[in-house]
Amino acid sequence: MKVYNTLTRKKEELVPITPGEIKMYACGPTVYNYIHIGNARPLCIFDILRRYLEYRGYNVKFVQNFTDIDDKIIRRANEEHVDFSEISERYIKEFWTDADGLNVRHATINPKATENIDAIIQIISTLIEKGYAYEAQGDVYFSTEKFKDYGKLSHQPLEDLEAGARIMVGEVKREPMDFAVWKAAKPGEPAWDSPWGKGRPGWHIECSAMNWRYLGDTIDIHCGGQDLIFPHHENEIAQSECFTGKPFAHYWMHNGYINVDNVKMSKSLGNFFTVRDVAEKYGYEPIRYLLISAQYRSPINYSTDIIEQCIAALNRLYTCRDSLDFELKNAADAEHDGDKTIIDGFDKYREQFISAMDDDLNTADAIASIFELVRDINTNVVGKTPSKALVEGAIAMFDELTGVLGLVYNRKTETLDSDVEALIEARTNARKEKNWAEADRIRDQLKEMGIVLEDTAQGVKWHRE
Repeated sequence: MKVYNTLTRKKEELVPITPGEIKMYACGPTVYNYIHIGNARPLCIFDILRRYLEYRGYNVKFVQNFTDIDDKIIRRANEEHVDFSEISERYIKEFWTDADGLNVRHATINPKATENIDAIIQIISTLIEKGYAYEAQGDVYFSTEKFKDYGKLSHQPLEDLEAGARIMVGEVKREPMDFAVWKAAKPGEPAWDSPWGKGRPGWHIECSAMNWRYLGDTIDIHCGGQDLIFPHHENEIAQSECFTGKPFAHYWMHNGYINVDNVKMSKSLGNFFTVRDVAEKYGYEPIRYLLISAQYRSPINYSTDIIEQCIAALNRLYTCRDSLDFELKNAADAEHDGDKTIIDGFDKYREQFISAMDDDLNTADAIASIFELVRDINTNVVGKTPSKALVEGAIAMFDELTGVLGLVYNRKTETLDSDVEALIEARTNARKEKNWAEADRIRDQLKEMGIVLEDTAQGVKWHRE
């Protein structure tokens, strides 16, 4: 498998540190509000990366954090006159509602920053001892000029970065590019004891600490949104590599932005949508489909027309899968001539799928291979009085490929009341006896009950209106 490495700006063969194992970290949400559709893209994309790696036989240890202490959380807590933890716990719960709705699997570990204050203090203490960080009036800053490779991820030399930097009011750092790893306590803010007095961690150090504690000195893949490359990920690299003396991550993967009606999503422009907003109108699965429908590094556009196209595409997938269930109930045990050829032919869609995913997680082409499989199924299986073996072969391939992408996860097995089943049976008997008037009467009766019948060569299909 090849992945595009932001660090080297090229596609590289994925070679794990330990054969058969992948250590992977993704930056999680700052929990002060509902997640928006921009937040949801890395959630879905890197959920699929993890699923695909496991599909290919890797043992994946995946860590995705919660930033549960931050200026935004504190501000929200002050506005509502509650403890910061009440805000963070509320929105962690809301996060899981949305993540579960999007069929995002829980990470191996979902740590909170506040659970790792001891690791944060240990790293900062070591950085100070090594001369990479310094204390100033209770704050602790990382000295960027001490790390010769600063800027290697964003591919900007330190002098260029310094040109646009400035010192904020209240900061006592030595150089504009230095960043806080520990912030002295302010009145009314949550704080923890430290060698530098009461305070709280800076944002960047939190992820470094959780990476190190749960995954070790060096990880295989670090991923997140494109907007995190600088300064967040750049700063993670600097402090982590100065702390351990080892490479922080071998591969850096970043997803592209989301536009709304071809304009970058922004609160100031009023084109900002939470996942909850969109899901209440269209459901969660169309959102997931939209977010994975393009190659992850490319920008993606959200609009009403596009989300409706996603719904239509999903309906094609669900119709195919439901048709296979129907065919299976009516399938003959004996195999037909040519069944093995058709079943063996399904393998080419798996090959196409893997080829696409191996090329830097190209979900767009992977989805295309699934729809080619659907066309094959509709041509050679559905409505062809197939054998059980043929239907089961089609189901197995369909479920395998859609499962890797986490699609078609809302299938419901509907059952009928015994009275309704009796009416359908009575209508079937009436048709056999060519009593068309009675058959039509029962059909109309069922329609009034919300049950619509469809007569096929394989038997009667039904669905609810």
